[in-house]
Amino acid sequence: MRKFATLITFLSAALTGCMVGPNFHSPNAPNTNHYTEAPQPKKTTSIPSVGSAGKVQHFIMGRDIPAEWWALFHSPEINGLVVAGLENSPTLDAAEAALRVSQEAVIAQIGTSLFPSISTQISGQRQANSNASFTGASSQNLFNLYNASVNVSYTLDVFGGARREIESLRDQVDYQQFQVEAAYLTLTSNIVTTSITLASLQAQIQATHELIQAQTRVLTILKQQFRYGAVSEANVLTQETTLAQTRATLPPLEQSQSQSRHSLSVLIGEFPSESAIPKIQLAKLNLPANLPVSLPSVLVRQRPDIRASEALLAAASAQIGVATANLFPQITLNGSFGWLSPSTGNLFDPASKVWSFGGQILQPIFNGGALLSKRRGAMDAFDQAYAQYRQTVLQAFQNVADTLRALEHDAQTLKAQRQAEVAARRSLTLTTEQYHLGGVDYLNLLTAELQYEQTKIARIQAQAARYTDTAALFQALGGGWWNRGMATCLADTTRNAKTCIWKG
Repeated sequence: MRKFATLITFLSAALTGCMVGPNFHSPNAPNTNHYTEAPQPKKTTSIPSVGSAGKVQHFIMGRDIPAEWWALFHSPEINGLVVAGLENSPTLDAAEAALRVSQEAVIAQIGTSLFPSISTQISGQRQANSNASFTGASSQNLFNLYNASVNVSYTLDVFGGARREIESLRDQVDYQQFQVEAAYLTLTSNIVTTSITLASLQAQIQATHELIQAQTRVLTILKQQFRYGAVSEANVLTQETTLAQTRATLPPLEQSQSQSRHSLSVLIGEFPSESAIPKIQLAKLNLPANLPVSLPSVLVRQRPDIRASEALLAAASAQIGVATANLFPQITLNGSFGWLSPSTGNLFDPASKVWSFGGQILQPIFNGGALLSKRRGAMDAFDQAYAQYRQTVLQAFQNVADTLRALEHDAQTLKAQRQAEVAARRSLTLTTEQYHLGGVDYLNLLTAELQYEQTKIARIQAQAARYTDTAALFQALGGGWWNRGMATCLADTTRNAKTCIWKG
């Protein structure tokens, strides 16, 4: 038995040296130095008198992204929601479970394809043979037969088919790892952006209530003036229409607010009826002033969706090797060692020892071209995966380009809306002074208040856009997952070794 094991080990080492099929190499990074059609400005415009939302944001090329980027908004409420989401999200739990499934599949494949299959067998039987067919007599031979043996079977991976299959499964593990990272990034980004949206809606609802109050006061005065013949009924009807239109904007805002609260509840793994979402004030959020912008050549190593697509491409490459190896002979060694005796008392005597050793070579000769067709299909699957990888990269670069331009335009929009708000505020102040001096009537004062409240709502919307698009930039650049202790993925462009090393 020891000689047989030594022979298997020697043959395995001697005959498993080659692996047919292509060796995968990561695609080269895109040859581009910019995300947008024109060089990105180094900073956004400044907006005075808007607090943190008016900061100048500097785009710093090459700066790394912090793992907990959401903490840059300096909101304890958002931080708490993110922590709750990471602890309770079923989506994240499902992605992690899928990762464990893929890891176990690799272990199972290694055990069944790279190691001998060893089994033990113990059997006993009582049997009667008739001698009538040989002697014409009716006597019977009655005997017992006991067997104890160890059986070994090993298929040599001469052409690397088994190792290519394991390689493909390991690439599936990589894919699931990056699916976990993608779920983590999507979850945290959605929590942050939904929280900002909720804060914006709360501020807009408050401003809308103030606008309705101002318009109601205007309507009251118009009705009084109409009774005394100072204005026509058309003026009253116009104001009633304006007030009704403003009130009509309130239910959609409140509905959006409810939906945002419900979405946050689900994101943190709680039922909407049982979740206590904290109040988040838009004015208290901090706008990050220094925004990291990854180099285009680095983005393909940071985005989880790109890395997941690359892992599928690597798995498709390994399957070409599997299909190629199936065209070559399959060599299997078999061996058995044990004891065979008619009684248990002398089962393990030296005279009862039995053994066998053999092997077989299976070479496909004709199968209607099925194996060649499978190999061509594997190559076509690789081409498909490569096209999907390229599309994923293109969409990722578009995502970053859109977000960078949005941040630039958000600042310009907020500046314009702030200028309109300041002008409306000055008009209100001047009208108030004139009213106190008797220069204008109260209706002019309420009209100025109305204009001011309208510009205030527009400014709130523009202000929230700066926060949400800032969060979108961190998401578009990959979210800094490589700086967490959970896993470290090396930017290995040769793919000769595994690129992801899990730490816990």
